[in-house]
Amino acid sequence: MTERETNNSQAGAPCHVAFVMDGNGRWATRQGLPRLAGHRAGIANVAPVAEGLLNRGVSYMTIYMFSTENWKRPEEEVGGIFDLLSRWLYETAPVMKRSGIGFRHYGRREPLPATFLRALDGVCDDSRDHQLVLGLAINYGGRPEIVDAVKSVLRDGIPSSRIDEQAIADRLYTAGVPSPDLIVRPGGEYRLSNFMLWQAAYAELYFTPVLWPDFDDEELVKALEEYSRRHRRFGGL
Repeated sequence: MTERETNNSQAGAPCHVAFVMDGNGRWATRQGLPRLAGHRAGIANVAPVAEGLLNRGVSYMTIYMFSTENWKRPEEEVGGIFDLLSRWLYETAPVMKRSGIGFRHYGRREPLPATFLRALDGVCDDSRDHQLVLGLAINYGGRPEIVDAVKSVLRDGIPSSRIDEQAIADRLYTAGVPSPDLIVRPGGEYRLSNFMLWQAAYAELYFTPVLWPDFDDEELVKALEEYSRRHRRFGGL
């Protein structure tokens, strides 16, 4: 499914909104708290933002929760993040599912901890019977995703004459999901940080200095209103 099929030149309500979950550590530091407290607050904020999108008719949300580069952080912090994520998957995700939210994982499974994978697999499914599909980008990187898609093309033995954009798109972690209409990055940084590089080709970008744990419904409304003022031409007039 391409952007030309899912959007027109006048932006209205987005179908898919993606977020870079940035600023958790700085949020904690500013309050004199350990960094893990910021990650706890950031993870807790995923559910209300998803609920806000669900209530506004958005069909897809993706959240960049842990990148392939985040393994470089101190081992104690990484372990703490996965403990928090596992608890969230066991305690909060089932409640969200009952409200009409489904889950998918975008990213490499290796070297995710086995205990975490059990929690992740317990909430993710391929059912389309959801009002909102929440993509969890965990151990995710845009470049590794493209590399994995190319490897899949080679494994499938597709001749070069038949390799096109759709052949790659069908083998991305997000296969079957429309590309994001809007990518939101809280935290004051102005970059994608290896997030959805293929899918972001025609996405509208929205940056805000508000840190992710403070990104509430009022901030969500600001992002959606800004999106509604954009004109999406996709190279046309």
